[in-house]
Amino acid sequence: MDIILKQDLDNLGYADEIVKVRPGYARNFLIPNGLAIIANEENRKVLAETMKQRAHKAQKIKGGAEEQAKKLEAMVIKIGAKVGESGKIYGSVNALQLADALSKLGVEVDRKKIHLDSEHIKTLGTYSAVVNLHKDVKAKVNFEVVAE
Repeated sequence: MDIILKQDLDNLGYADEIVKVRPGYARNFLIPNGLAIIANEENRKVLAETMKQRAHKAQKIKGGAEEQAKKLEAMVIKIGAKVGESGKIYGSVNALQLADALSKLGVEVDRKKIHLDSEHIKTLGTYSAVVNLHKDVKAKVNFEVVAE
């Protein structure tokens, strides 16, 4: 019996996937618990339309992320930090300061999506970071740590 899964199930398949299972398993467990629906002609058409719409939305989101990546890679970002007499920074520069600097330039990025090349930046200089904008789109951001 063919069914359409409503959610991911271990050892069976992923959501919105058509799988073949034994009729008793489908009628007695999957369908009554709301884990699947019967894969008749009508439900297959609904699934095809849903997948088409999701693909269109995903492409639109990915296109926006690619535009934002181009904008980020072209930016010159300066992060100010307090510096001691020896040239070392008090504290360190992390993803939070970089996210704040980006938001001042008009680009909103979650700090959790920013990965610095070196974990703790404690000296002045030029550094780079990778920003995950989408599962397929990553942008390399160059920034400079300057004395305030």
